Amino acid sequence: MSDGGSSFEAKLDRIDAIVKELESGDTKLDRAIALFNEGKGLARECEMLLKNAQAQIDEAMSEPQSAGANKRAKKDEPDDQIPF
Repeated sequence: MSDGGSSFEAKLDRIDAIVKELESGDTKLDRAIALFNEGKGLARECEMLLKNAQAQIDEAMSEPQSAGANKRAKKDEPDDQIPF
């Protein structure tokens, strides 16, 4: 179930289902080990997705504003300077 194309939310849902099954106490040992390993792999995938998302946010926050955004921001500010 650790399909690389699954969304972050789908992976979290699967981890939640694994935890519930393991906590039920009705799981055979072999199945519990398999579920544990699946959950561990999904947790690693989620961690990578979160790190990638954080890197994208950090990059976006460090980029200077575009010229268009600066013009819009300046347009909304009062013009206190005389243009000559």
